[in-house]
Amino acid sequence: MIRTMGRKRAIAAASMVAGLSLIVAGCSDSDETGDETSADPTTEATSSSGDSATGTATDRELVVWAGATTPINQTFNPYVPEVQHLALGGVYEPLFYYNKAGSGDPMPLLGESFEWNEDGTQLTITLREGVTWNDGEAFTADDVIYTFTEAPSAPGYITSAEATDDTTVVLTFDEPQYTNELSLLGLSWMVPEHVWTSLDEDPLTFPNLEPVGTGPYVITGISDANYTAEANPSYWGGEANVKNVRYIGVDNNQAAQDLLQTGQIDWVGMFIPEPQPILDAGLGYINTPQDPTVLYTCSNADLGCEGDQTDVAVRQALNLAIDRTAIKDKAFVGLTGTSSPTFALLGRDDKWISPDVEAESPQSPNVEEAQAILEEAGYTQGDDGFYGKDGDPIEMSLTSVDGWTDYNNAAQLIQEQAAEAGIKVTAATVSWNEFADGRTNGDFELIMGGVIGTSVPDPFQIYKDWFGGDSTTPAGTALEPGQWNFSRYDNDIVDEQIQVAASTVDEATKMDAYATIQEEITRDLPYIPIVINATQTFYNQTDYTGWPTEDDLYAFPPSWGAGAAGVVLHSLGGTE
Repeated sequence: MIRTMGRKRAIAAASMVAGLSLIVAGCSDSDETGDETSADPTTEATSSSGDSATGTATDRELVVWAGATTPINQTFNPYVPEVQHLALGGVYEPLFYYNKAGSGDPMPLLGESFEWNEDGTQLTITLREGVTWNDGEAFTADDVIYTFTEAPSAPGYITSAEATDDTTVVLTFDEPQYTNELSLLGLSWMVPEHVWTSLDEDPLTFPNLEPVGTGPYVITGISDANYTAEANPSYWGGEANVKNVRYIGVDNNQAAQDLLQTGQIDWVGMFIPEPQPILDAGLGYINTPQDPTVLYTCSNADLGCEGDQTDVAVRQALNLAIDRTAIKDKAFVGLTGTSSPTFALLGRDDKWISPDVEAESPQSPNVEEAQAILEEAGYTQGDDGFYGKDGDPIEMSLTSVDGWTDYNNAAQLIQEQAAEAGIKVTAATVSWNEFADGRTNGDFELIMGGVIGTSVPDPFQIYKDWFGGDSTTPAGTALEPGQWNFSRYDNDIVDEQIQVAASTVDEATKMDAYATIQEEITRDLPYIPIVINATQTFYNQTDYTGWPTEDDLYAFPPSWGAGAAGVVLHSLGGTE
């Protein structure tokens, strides 16, 4: 079977997970207890690293943090940002799992192997045999072709998809697409053609409350407070040892911490400024900083953004006014990493950073330079100490999600630091829904939020999804599924170099392309980097074994990790 694509706009499959990492940026936690029962120790859990876990099968319900929003958004639709965490990885699977916390080859899931042709215009994928959807239907090459060509997330750069036999799919592109390997193989969630082609409603509004997937878990119910799942007995990788899982939502950090300390929750990925009491309670802990925390700016007046932040001089001055060292110490209690204005992950991606730009965002404020930039741009300082132009003072609102205490505290510090430089910023908190609607529609000035770090040691995906002109819409028009350029940034030079990088495996060519991109984005600052966010994970190591640890980071540890959740849950076992 062959299907071709007629879309003009490339919709990146990677973006389906972006909403999750953004939700997590300021973290909070869960509710309720599980049933303290145990099952016969009949099977072993096998970790994705290939090692056999020491635990056994258990009916004891594993309680997991569902996210920092209540009531819970009742959707398991993989095409919407509000999709519940377990859907991506626990129910729907990609072809391969790319471990964001490690390196090495991707782990085969629904795919067994893949191969590029010499010029990067064709990708041949060998599929796993014997896989079934949780409704009993067989997983076939037709499902893969449907996902890549007709599903709402189908990448527009695929020109054809052909099944050459029952277990081989060949994707063809007009231009080399090496650098989109992660999007295609690791972030495209395979969906059943027989379900999605029979819908009587818009697939983007379909709540999908009984999702049909290939993953290790089957959803059994959902409410405003929680949702539940049980192990898929027909899972191709073998039935999971942890038979029952409950995801619960709490939008208050302290309440979540109390639940952890009293044993009412087993696995969370959230920010806790003082983790020691949690450790004293016997919980396991790991911190894996990965994702940039930034100020989103609605930066582009030509695309309808409104506010003083649309002036690049204001963004540059604000960037210099921020005291990142104080924010690290006071808001994030020293748990964060240092950010780079290039959006390469320092220490991992250093080879991709151009020598012609600053590798690190300034850690200390430079008030004099910030004010010089404003004055050169025609702003003058008023009697109240704040800068303005033509009698109109610079005033910007900075929002963060209510209850994300680390982000709320950081926003308050930025308000104070900006004032020292004569820039008026007013920090305020909003509900998650207000936050999500504002950034999607471009109805904001400054937002404290997160950017998805890449799952491979290369910043390409951030450049493509967050800075690319194809990934945005005019302010007032909601971003389409697959678009994550909230800043409305649109730079022809950046777009051209993104395509150059996508079309090559030659490192020198990519370095040149990235150097050009970095020159543009470090000057324009549509996202102002703050820190690399702490990524704390707490887990019950008394009742369960097989968690990712510093010695065996076989998967990204947080409970909200798209894709990783299924890998981790399937690797767990109970204790004797």
